[in-house]
Amino acid sequence: MSTNTQYRQYVDSRIGSEKNMLIRFNKKKLFYCIWLIFLVLCMYCLASLKKNKEIVINIQKDSHTFQDGLKEIDWVDYDFIKYESMRKGPGENGKPFIPDSRYAVENSKLYEANGYSGLVSDMVSLNRSIPDIRNPKCNGKLYLSNINSVSVILIYYEEHFSTLLRSIHSIINRTPPSLLGEIILVDDGTVSESLTVKLPKLIYDNAYYKKVKIIKHSKREGLIAARLSGAKAAIYENLVFMDAHSEVNVNWLPPLIDPIARKYTTVTCPFIDVIDAVTFEIKGQDEGSRGAFDWSFYYKRLPLFPESVKNPDLPFKSPVMAGGYFAISARWFWELGGYDPGIVIWGGEQYELSFKIWQCHGQMLDVPCSRIGHVYRVGGRGFPNPQIGNFVAKNFRRVAEVWMDEYKEYLYDRNPGWKTVDYGDISGRLAIRKNLNCNSFDWFIKNVLIDLEEYYPMVEPLPLASGSLINMDSKQCIDTHYGKESDPIHVTDCSKKVEGNITITYRYELKGSKSNACFDLSFHEPGNKIVLWPCHNQKGNQYFKYNPKTHQLYQFISKLCLEPKDGVIIVNHCNETSLKQKWNFDYVNVTSMN
Repeated sequence: MSTNTQYRQYVDSRIGSEKNMLIRFNKKKLFYCIWLIFLVLCMYCLASLKKNKEIVINIQKDSHTFQDGLKEIDWVDYDFIKYESMRKGPGENGKPFIPDSRYAVENSKLYEANGYSGLVSDMVSLNRSIPDIRNPKCNGKLYLSNINSVSVILIYYEEHFSTLLRSIHSIINRTPPSLLGEIILVDDGTVSESLTVKLPKLIYDNAYYKKVKIIKHSKREGLIAARLSGAKAAIYENLVFMDAHSEVNVNWLPPLIDPIARKYTTVTCPFIDVIDAVTFEIKGQDEGSRGAFDWSFYYKRLPLFPESVKNPDLPFKSPVMAGGYFAISARWFWELGGYDPGIVIWGGEQYELSFKIWQCHGQMLDVPCSRIGHVYRVGGRGFPNPQIGNFVAKNFRRVAEVWMDEYKEYLYDRNPGWKTVDYGDISGRLAIRKNLNCNSFDWFIKNVLIDLEEYYPMVEPLPLASGSLINMDSKQCIDTHYGKESDPIHVTDCSKKVEGNITITYRYELKGSKSNACFDLSFHEPGNKIVLWPCHNQKGNQYFKYNPKTHQLYQFISKLCLEPKDGVIIVNHCNETSLKQKWNFDYVNVTSMN
């Protein structure tokens, strides 16, 4: 029997055994739940004999009822947490897993196909335990008891089978049954047998998946159309959108829905943690930031205000969502017109939704106590070209023409080609804006994105230096090669450079003049390479200065100078006599630089 056949049999047996184990656990849990309900009813009868107070604390001391009748409870399933703490095996507690070297060929193949290790996904339990990454202040928090149920909507296109299943298991296992109305899977034109034949059979033949539905598109229509299909099919009061390669964390849903229960025009976004694409290790991200954009419509993150830093467990207002994960009441979603159906495939939908939420008298909150892990794909995986031209530019222009008023010109100044793109009929979108009496974009900038100008000014100040950046020793030019994230910075023959127009911005970022990637020094020791990384506008690793007198270019935090070595740029101790560390720009604003 081949190694590949043994591996597939192992995967199939794991899926069956994991499902049966969970069913046995649920039977045991059901017995304890019935016993607990009986006990609580008895205690409630005793408590009802006591006098009413402004705040009534229940006997378990994990809930209270306010005078206005709003009751809050602790939704955490402590029995399930205890059960998870006893689990052993690959990837348990979110630990990294590296498969045996004999699976190297299969691992490489599945990694290339998915942009993450499908083999590791197959070897890690569908019901694996996860670490509680929440801030400690989230422990014991109470949320409204009377919360409407949710329809969770997942979109997939040729998703790896076990990764999709683990997303489903994660939601079922860690969501209070009374809150989980349904999970809607929208298959956006998948053709693989595992997802078109095996998955529906598994879902519809097993009671464990009784809340799961599948909607099938005959061809790929794109993220927006697929999410609209899911939203139209949903029958519960709240909608939760997420990706099909996710794992929800402890008590993820109640804090996400609680603000919506209090005000239906509130939209909430969870914190997104990282599931490593190679090892499936679950790693917490930082403690949050506010969503924003620059005037080329790249999504950006702004620092939290001091009040939010002091209260890391409390939801905070965020101007713009990233778009992948959010909850919204179905009523508010459709009052806003849902997604703009004229936005095709993907791109711009997060701006359209964010702008109208705020401008049409709603609000958007990021919720620190709701956390979801997401597999960030790395290389490899690509989707077929939809063959419909520059759809992203069309999407961006639709958003700008409907919602941004005179501010759209700042987008067009940086991207003149967008102004000639056909954006289709927007009369229906404009009617929604008028009927809801929505505010202007000027109101949004002055009341919601109040500090955008500080970080991403509408009119970009002149650079401190720009042009070809030539090494005085080798006579070669710095060239980014239009590289991707984490790629090194090259030096090359100046006549052969690919992206050799380098800029030091007014924020002291070093970057290609037409790029959204900045030079970044992650490790502040001599010999480390400078790499490309998305510009974050927080200085730190991306803070560079140029000394016009010594012609040295240095990373400000580490005080290490840039020099070429083996065709790439590294840092080393600064030496004013070293010709390798001397660089010439075509243009330097000496006054500003000094």
